[in-house]
Amino acid sequence: MSNLKDIKRKIKSVQNTQKTTRAMKLVSTAKLRKAEEAARYSRVYALKINEVLSEIAYKINQYASVAAESKFFNTKEKIEKVDIIFVTADKGLCGGFNVQSIKTVRNMIEEFKSKKIKVRLRAIGKKGIEFFNFQGVDLLESYVGVSSSPTYEKAQGIIKEAIDDFLSGATDKVILVHNGYKNMISQEIRVNEIVPIEPAKIIGVETNSLMEFEPEDNYSQILNELLQKYFEYSMYYALIDSLAAEHSARMQAMDNATNNAKERVGQLNLAYNKARQQSITTELIEIISGVESMK
Repeated sequence: MSNLKDIKRKIKSVQNTQKTTRAMKLVSTAKLRKAEEAARYSRVYALKINEVLSEIAYKINQYASVAAESKFFNTKEKIEKVDIIFVTADKGLCGGFNVQSIKTVRNMIEEFKSKKIKVRLRAIGKKGIEFFNFQGVDLLESYVGVSSSPTYEKAQGIIKEAIDDFLSGATDKVILVHNGYKNMISQEIRVNEIVPIEPAKIIGVETNSLMEFEPEDNYSQILNELLQKYFEYSMYYALIDSLAAEHSARMQAMDNATNNAKERVGQLNLAYNKARQQSITTELIEIISGVESMK
């Protein structure tokens, strides 16, 4: 009888877990719709600003002196220090979402160290911060509460510090890493080298640009202002994209957990029925044996 009680207790526990995971799945599904819409609109803007920047970068061939003066386009022959800005979630229960980002950052650190390049980390998200703190890795900056509720102002502040360090010479390269939204069932790691900028990488396919600047002596000012907007929006889009991917990963994880709980309940019910039948059979045998002994 005690065995039956234990099984019933386990069934009740698993059923409660199943209710929780089902509720979390529904919440993530609702949040995903909103985050996916924001990511889609943000991607449209990001593509447009990249398109404009591509045309301007193409003009650099005609304004070589401007490119030479701009620190954003100057690539050192020997890179000594690199800043990595990486985005993880503030919460768990989202499968391997955070693990993939952390693994990518660790591989990059090992690769840069093998080349004797110093790496500085700017961590966004509680899970990534906790991991590297546990590993004893020093973090240059830590941001909690940003990945779960991204705003343009927060993104602007984060990227500004990194760009200012680049302009001051404190670092030679800034790289942005996040796990991005691909579709409802998959995510993909995205690595974006923010600065320095190589015009050839931005342009893609070289075409004749019809863009003109008047007056031409303000070309450098226009370029720097557009690049600043490009940096800020790249950071903001990474946060929005990461949030959509996080909700997608959590929805999948909770769906799998719900299905596993359902399967476990079925196994426990089968075990309960077998134990109950065995108990009834034992009682019948005892009754029959008692009646036979009394004859």
